[in-house]
Amino acid sequence: MHQTRAPAYTGARFERLTGGGDQPEVANHFTPADFIAVATLSVDVPVRAVLRVLEPSGCNPYSCLLSQIPVDLELAAAEERHVAKDSPAWNLWQSLRDIDGIGSISAGKLLARKRPRLLPVYDSVIKKVFERPSTDLSFWSDVRHSLRADHGILVAHLEDVRGLAGIGEDIGILRILDTAAWFHGRNEHL
Repeated sequence: MHQTRAPAYTGARFERLTGGGDQPEVANHFTPADFIAVATLSVDVPVRAVLRVLEPSGCNPYSCLLSQIPVDLELAAAEERHVAKDSPAWNLWQSLRDIDGIGSISAGKLLARKRPRLLPVYDSVIKKVFERPSTDLSFWSDVRHSLRADHGILVAHLEDVRGLAGIGEDIGILRILDTAAWFHGRNEHL
């Protein structure tokens, strides 16, 4: 029997689990694999909430909103309208976070799974590392501005880090950014 060695950090499987949440056949609807991927980032979504997203009564409003968010768009190339309040991404985040048992962090990680090049992961460690305000409703927009600043120097740096790590270009720069920030924040507590 062949066994695959478990990663040192389960979050290493977040973006690539079952080929990724942005693969054409699953890009515009949530799947059980998306919830497992979010669990690799230490987020437990109650089964009742998972079923509400996967099996809503009637037309699936989450799939409808998800299909309005560009799949291959990089945050650095995005326009403000792609991440601003009342955008499809924002409205989907609001709809998911309103489900009992999901909340803002889980909703954001689900969106990062489905649109890994457009929407960054956000949690308490990221919030602390980037010194975000207690009520933070502009993180996506602020990251977008940082990626575009100084002729994209941060993007170039993150691409260099990805190359040095040898993890492959299928992993987007946003995962490099949030992983580096998470390890930095985590190591500060050691």
